[in-house]
Amino acid sequence: MNSPTLRIAFGTFLTECNNLGGTPTDLARFELYEYLKGEATMKAASGAARGFLTVFAERGARPVPLLAASTCPGGPLTSECWSTIRDGTLDALRAAIAEGGPVDGVALSLHGSGTVEDVDDPEGELLELVRRLVGTAPIVATLDPHGNVTARMVAHADALLGWHTYPHVDTTQSGERAARLLFEVLDGTARPTMALAKVPVIVSGVCGQTDVGPFADVMNRALAMEARPVVLSTSVFLVHPYLDLPGMGGGGLVITHDDQNLANALAVELAELYWTKRFELEPPTFSPEQAISLGLDAVGGPVLLVECADCSGGGAAGDSVATLRVLLTDAPQAVSYSYVVDAAAALACLEAGEGGTVSLLVGHSLDPKFGAPLPVSGTVETCLQTGDFVYDGGAWDGIAASLGPSAVLRIAGTKARVLITTNATYDWKDEQFRAAGLDPSDAKFLVVKSPMNYRIGYPQAKATYVLDTPGATPATLRSANHRRIARPYFPLDEEIAGLAPVVSVGR
Repeated sequence: MNSPTLRIAFGTFLTECNNLGGTPTDLARFELYEYLKGEATMKAASGAARGFLTVFAERGARPVPLLAASTCPGGPLTSECWSTIRDGTLDALRAAIAEGGPVDGVALSLHGSGTVEDVDDPEGELLELVRRLVGTAPIVATLDPHGNVTARMVAHADALLGWHTYPHVDTTQSGERAARLLFEVLDGTARPTMALAKVPVIVSGVCGQTDVGPFADVMNRALAMEARPVVLSTSVFLVHPYLDLPGMGGGGLVITHDDQNLANALAVELAELYWTKRFELEPPTFSPEQAISLGLDAVGGPVLLVECADCSGGGAAGDSVATLRVLLTDAPQAVSYSYVVDAAAALACLEAGEGGTVSLLVGHSLDPKFGAPLPVSGTVETCLQTGDFVYDGGAWDGIAASLGPSAVLRIAGTKARVLITTNATYDWKDEQFRAAGLDPSDAKFLVVKSPMNYRIGYPQAKATYVLDTPGATPATLRSANHRRIARPYFPLDEEIAGLAPVVSVGR
């Protein structure tokens, strides 16, 4: 069925939400990154959407653009924000059907860990509503391996395909895999039977890399299953641990060709293996004082101080100064770069201008439950009116983002520089420091706020220490304030008698 008349609808809803902290996600936050409607959605040429469009072109199919909405993670979406994105997607699909008749298929680029102030599972809701509009037409969707995959999502999609890498470097390839499977369904050569199996493991992504380690072991087992001709796709999910929703957990998702029993068995095998890796998925951590002491003994730099508890890429506010506070007391004469989201402090620096001096409070202005502001004085070295930059790789490869009005402040009496920004932004490589004119290779200490992407951004690091600091995205969930996840679950319960993976099956 290589007909140019095939019409395939596609769209994007991509963000990750945090129930433990951060700030609400509204439509303006999407507009800072990517919010495209109608034909403009064709410009959503990054990540899985890029992969969709590549395969559509190969097959001579006509793309039917819906809506592309993606943004840096944060707190739950506001109801108004979600209804605008959901209804915009559905209205575009209705209009396309009214104009040209039923679409032949749908491809969606989703994250899988969204939530709304009054909706637990927006991706599941979207898939169900799209299903009502397209009937039996195949629906495929890509998901982040941190997706909180639900039975509702499985029930209303023909195929869900997780990205296979963390750090995420295969988002485009995942879009291509999903689109090719969609065409196999349309060609009649694939009849997807899908199963999801989960176990109650709630861990951070610090040990979730897919090149080596416990999560890589599970991912490699999954990929080996794809060597069977009857297996169409396999995925493994860590789950985003900073959600607080019923039924959360990690495990495996397997799609076979017309063999539900095999899909069930293989998904359970992956979930059981994931359970055996639970202790290895808990990372060793250091206090800032310990890490800085060890880092001072390391030869050269940069030494990475990974303050992942304040990861904007996981939905935290990005306003912590916990590590900066210790650097100023324990290593004031070591060159250090850190960053913090604090719009008022950034504005004060811009008003002083380059070369001006300021005394101000910085940090913990957005999510104050995790710490107190830090009084500092210093000289403004750099002023940025917009702080524009472009992502180099990953899910947002080529997407423009903005730090907003920002400044680099050198703290008086020290060699510490702090980048103070207005907007929280996703950490991929070192784009934020570079946008401010800071070369990370010049620093002895770098405070970075990503639990994993520093592996991509700072290959020159001489040492790396994951810190145990307060925040909405902690390295371990042992002390997290979850309220809606039912016990038992790891790590609060290390052994669970009679544990059996929970299985959800597809259409």
